[in-house]
Amino acid sequence: MASVQRQHIEHIFQLGEGLDAPQLPAQATIRRSWLRCLNEYQLDPTQPRPARVVPQQTLIEHRESVDELLHVARAGVEQLYGQIAQLGYVLLLTDHRGITVEFRGNPNQDQQLRKAGLYLGADWDERFAGTCAVGTCLHDRQAIICHRQEHFDATHISLTCTAAPIADPQGNVMAVLDISALQSPTQHESQNFSLSLVTLYARMIEDAYFLQRYRDCLMVRLDTSREFVHVNGRGLIAIEENGQVIAANAVGRELISTHQQRWPPWSAQHAPMLSELFECEIADVLSINSATNDQLRAFRARASNAIYFISLLEPRRPRIAPLGKPASSLPTALERLGADDPAIRKVQKLAERLRNEASVNVLISGETGTGKEVVARALHDSGNRANGPFIAVNCAAIPEALIESELFGYEPGAFTGGRAKGMRGLIPQAHGGTLFLDEIGDMPLALQTRLLRVLAEREVMPLGANKPEKVDIRVITATHRHIDTMIAQGEFREDLYYRLNGAQLRLPPLRERADKLYVIRQVFSDVVSERGGSSAPRLRADAISALLAYAWPGNIRQLKNALAFALATAESDEVTVYDLPEQCLSQRITRTPAITATESEATDRHLVTRLQQHHWNISAVARELGVSRPTVYRQMQRQGIVPPNKA
Repeated sequence: MASVQRQHIEHIFQLGEGLDAPQLPAQATIRRSWLRCLNEYQLDPTQPRPARVVPQQTLIEHRESVDELLHVARAGVEQLYGQIAQLGYVLLLTDHRGITVEFRGNPNQDQQLRKAGLYLGADWDERFAGTCAVGTCLHDRQAIICHRQEHFDATHISLTCTAAPIADPQGNVMAVLDISALQSPTQHESQNFSLSLVTLYARMIEDAYFLQRYRDCLMVRLDTSREFVHVNGRGLIAIEENGQVIAANAVGRELISTHQQRWPPWSAQHAPMLSELFECEIADVLSINSATNDQLRAFRARASNAIYFISLLEPRRPRIAPLGKPASSLPTALERLGADDPAIRKVQKLAERLRNEASVNVLISGETGTGKEVVARALHDSGNRANGPFIAVNCAAIPEALIESELFGYEPGAFTGGRAKGMRGLIPQAHGGTLFLDEIGDMPLALQTRLLRVLAEREVMPLGANKPEKVDIRVITATHRHIDTMIAQGEFREDLYYRLNGAQLRLPPLRERADKLYVIRQVFSDVVSERGGSSAPRLRADAISALLAYAWPGNIRQLKNALAFALATAESDEVTVYDLPEQCLSQRITRTPAITATESEATDRHLVTRLQQHHWNISAVARELGVSRPTVYRQMQRQGIVPPNKA
């Protein structure tokens, strides 16, 4: 090992032992990362690791997960690489796990770059690669230079790397933009311009993604300089037509944060009105394009008193399809499955090709509550069996002792306790249509053998019958379990699995979907329709923001239950954040100390006073206290507080 590498390893151990020396990195960020590598990740600096490049199939999966970002980012990637290529730099764009999903470099250095890990598919997660620009940027969520000996791994000390995070509209890091070189000057300051350049392009990509994501919403673009608003306005805020904020880019979020610091009662789930951020009326903003010559207006920010020049970006109009050509090639049932999400688009396209292929059995996989039955029904409704029956069977919900008779049916007198006239099974009932077997992983092994025979011979033998009954069915199955593991453990027949898995549709969890806003509005519309009634309830922007921020461990099923709860408890036709179940709110709301079970009698009187001041309007009290309406109701019940009109 070269002496310079041995010295580098010695410096790492010196820091780990609490020693200090002039040769150690000056940046506190790098020092903290070195200590993480030693103590938390247990990386051995004396054992350098070769670059890890993920297999092609794994790379494809990582790229598909950021498909929308890649589509937006490519123009910025090309521009940036055009500026740095002649200086010997390469460009990497990684996902939030540190896997390189986009790469630009000199083909003449291909072998050297691959060996150094500066290549497509390379893994730069700090837990594996040690201190590096990408991995440490992901950990600290900030732009960073990792120059030569600042790297942890001794094989990286000739590299210089500069990275900046790319955040989604909620402020979560979804990617990292990095420029690196195999060789560079020794001075750390030589990379300062690289840091500025990478940070600039990361913000440009971030804003382009924001504009794409909220292209169907009203938006305001803002800047403190009038001359730059139209061409390079730094702030972007998406709003509802009433002025309620939906989302904002980094500059917009900083402006909102400044406002919240001055008015502490606000929470992350309380999306402000634009008129609360600026001294303006929403009508002033909506009339910008028609009432001003340069389509700009100046407004003062309430929190800082700074003047901002604002332009209005109106939603793009739907493109009119040519006469005789449908706007979408997808059948309606499949189109309703989702909007602009890469994983859902993949499901829609594959489902469109499979909808009339009755000979191909389809397995739908995904977490519980992701809408597997909805996809199965969409396949049925969009295909040539739409006029036939759709029979759905939840294999986990039927007792094991009854599932055989439920599926296959039985003849009169087949067993004690059965119906006198016998019963036609669910499989025969699906004749001419679709049989959907949900939670197929919970089907008993003995029954799996009988189902395999049905699929192979296309006939059913009811219990107690003398001859089989022919069936013409299309079989769609679904599971949230890992069937491969079950096969290895002897819990599921391998031959049945391959018979069922003619094609597989994988549904993403709701928390990962890029079209979460579409799903929320679609499910809300469905719940409203199921409730009936003449009124048309509205989902307010603060409720939408809370729903977008929640992780949804129960996926779409949990979302539907939450919206049904909100509609049932809302006091008006407007559903607000305070009508949602408490688990959908942030900790900042649910942990508020305004009302707790240990409050004193004085606090009890305080609640009564608040209720009287707001004329017993529970929603108004909840908003003032920063809690949900159900919390106020519970505390009223605990304290024995009864509204005057119910006394």
